[in-house]
Amino acid sequence: METILDAAAGVVLRDGVEAVTTRSIAADAQMPVASLYQYFADKEAVLLALAERDMAEMTHQVQVDLDAYHLKTATITGIVSTVLNAYIKVLSRRPAFVEIYLRGRTNAAVMDYVREHIVAQAAALQELGLAFNLLKPDIPPAALRLAIEIGDRVLQVAYESDQSGDAQILTDGVEVIRSYLSRFMVPETDWQARGSSQTM
Repeated sequence: METILDAAAGVVLRDGVEAVTTRSIAADAQMPVASLYQYFADKEAVLLALAERDMAEMTHQVQVDLDAYHLKTATITGIVSTVLNAYIKVLSRRPAFVEIYLRGRTNAAVMDYVREHIVAQAAALQELGLAFNLLKPDIPPAALRLAIEIGDRVLQVAYESDQSGDAQILTDGVEVIRSYLSRFMVPETDWQARGSSQTM
C-alpha cells in the first residue's frame, strides 16, 4: 500500500490534485489498475489515505514539539507558534501534502477532510487552553473554530506560491491568531499551576 501512496504523491506533485486518476497512480506504481482497486475504491480514497498518512506524521510532530515546548509554562502565542512550526517541518518533508491539503480543495473529498480536521483541532485547542488555564472556560466554540480557520488560511496563503512557505506571512499569522484569541485569554496574573502535558 505504501507503494501506491508514494506513487500517488508523485502524481500529485507532477500533475496536480485534479489531474490524478487511478490509472496514473497505477502507472507510477508499476501495477495494473485492477491491483490498485484491491486497496482503494477510487482516486479520492487514495488521496484521503495519502492525506491521512501525512496528517498522522503531522500529529506526531506537533506532539513532539509541544512536549519539548514545556506546556507547564506555555502561552497561547507559544502554542500557536509551536504548532505552526511543526506543520512547517512536515510540509517540507511531504510536499504532496501541500498540494492535497492546502491547494487541493476543489476536490470535495479533500474539502470534507479539511473541515473535519479543523473541527478536531478547535476541540484540541480548547482542551489544551483549558487544561493549562490559558483560555476562559466560557470561550465560545465558534471562536475556537475561527482561530483554527485563521491558522488554516494563513498556511494556505503562505504556501500559495512558495513551496517552502512565506516566513513573514507565517510570523504575521501567529500574531493575528494571538490578537484574536487575546479577548478569550485568562489574564497572566490569574494563571494557576499548569497540569501535565496533553496533546493538541
